[in-house]
Amino acid sequence: MSGWIYYLAAGVLWAGFAAQLPGLWQARRDPLKRALCSVIFLAGGCFALGAPSTVAAINRITGIPNAAAPLTYGAVTAFSAASLTLIIHWRGGDPDQVRRASRKWLIAYALVIVAQVGLFAAGDVPVERRTDFDTYYADTPLTREMIVLYLSAHLAAALTTTVLCWRWTAEVTGWTRSSLYLLVSGWLCTTAYSAAKLTALSARWTGRDWDALSTRFAPLLVAIGSALVAAGYILPLLGPRIDSIVTFIQLRPLSQLLVDPADKRYTVSLSWRSLTDIELQLTKRTTGIRDGIKRLTIHFDDQVRERAHSTAIAGGASTAEAETISAAAMVAVAAQPRPLLTTVRAGHGVLDPDRTDLVRLSRAVRTPIVQAAVREHAQMRTSRQGRQHDGPTRSRSVRRRSDSPS
Repeated sequence: MSGWIYYLAAGVLWAGFAAQLPGLWQARRDPLKRALCSVIFLAGGCFALGAPSTVAAINRITGIPNAAAPLTYGAVTAFSAASLTLIIHWRGGDPDQVRRASRKWLIAYALVIVAQVGLFAAGDVPVERRTDFDTYYADTPLTREMIVLYLSAHLAAALTTTVLCWRWTAEVTGWTRSSLYLLVSGWLCTTAYSAAKLTALSARWTGRDWDALSTRFAPLLVAIGSALVAAGYILPLLGPRIDSIVTFIQLRPLSQLLVDPADKRYTVSLSWRSLTDIELQLTKRTTGIRDGIKRLTIHFDDQVRERAHSTAIAGGASTAEAETISAAAMVAVAAQPRPLLTTVRAGHGVLDPDRTDLVRLSRAVRTPIVQAAVREHAQMRTSRQGRQHDGPTRSRSVRRRSDSPS
């Protein structure tokens, strides 16, 4: 794998970590937030330390051949521990049990890191190996044990996290389930990474040369797996924001119909800058729509609603769809200039709809049935105004004829 890919992956992950820093500072006592940030930071560190140029730089600076090996192994082991801790905190449960389970994993993996450093110091690795350290020293006493310990710890964490995430998918829905599927896929790839490395070591022990599994195939697996894992951890944070953006866009037709653009209280816009406070923008748009509906209550026409409902049913719409279309028709007609004044039909949820109902109304205002109701109302208004205009003219004409001499 090219060296620049290592740094690209590290840069993307550290950019995500930087984006989390404000939230981490505000919730610095939240173990879930700390675990998430640790996972993202350590994942970036694993890629940065694993790059061949970084390995060479560490070895040169320290003056110790292969000093980068225990450092990189330690980062991967710490990442494994942080990932397990994150899953435990994310799933939740009894706080005391969560803390105990997290502490056990952290202590176990801290001991693994200490053992790795000790085994490296006791081993003999005089020849610098930047990309094939694992297989080159597969038969070296103590160093061999360090490599097996590192891979075994990583494999155990990957398998455990995969199983935990898979079991959890049956208990959740929505963005959380999607995130867990990504995590399962990612951790399966990282599991295969450790398996490929161990297979290459086993081949060395039996006199075979399967080094390509370790030097070419395994890095590709871990790159794909890390990307999927990072996406799985980030998706629950982005998912609700994506939902808010979609809802904001879906409410645009209803907002254009009901909200006065000159009313600065409800002035909203969707831009890259406003994405940071999309919930505020969505709240303003929703509030403006609801206020518009309340303002038009006295102009609601039950006859408009009944005609639209009958038309929708006749067109094959379900009862729920017909209710939404008929309510949208009544609202759209009431929003036109000088609407017909009639009574309000109570009990249909139009006066105080929730956000989901508003989205349905917004979709419905552009349906042919609603547009037809608006055109019919406009024609009736024009005809009514014409009669009002022609009435006085005819009266004056009658009076002139009656006043003329016979």
